[in-house]
Amino acid sequence: VQLQASGGGSVQAGDSLRLSCAPSGRTFSSYRMAWFRQDPGKERTLVAAVGRTTRSAEYADSVKGRFTITGDGAKSTAYLQMNSLKPEDTAVYFCATKRDPFGTYEGWGQGTQVTVSS
Repeated sequence: VQLQASGGGSVQAGDSLRLSCAPSGRTFSSYRMAWFRQDPGKERTLVAAVGRTTRSAEYADSVKGRFTITGDGAKSTAYLQMNSLKPEDTAVYFCATKRDPFGTYEGWGQGTQVTVSS
């Protein structure tokens, strides 16, 4: 199980980016898809996650109202629309999948760099 994140880049504060996530090899289904981010020297933290319906979405407090996660569990694809970006959003963003309700997130891949300058 391997996922590939893409869509990162260097932007100014207040700009928007849309990250995409898809299987890098064979397709598979997911119970839940998530986006994490990691700063150098820090632990990976959850940014947003979504299950089979958007009503199941959850967000880190720091991104609520600015980021929106969507996904298709049947195809294990996910998107993260990031608006009103801030310098503190700078990080490497990873997507991950949870294959069942009792599993752990997996399929991290290499991530995509997001850099927000003031």
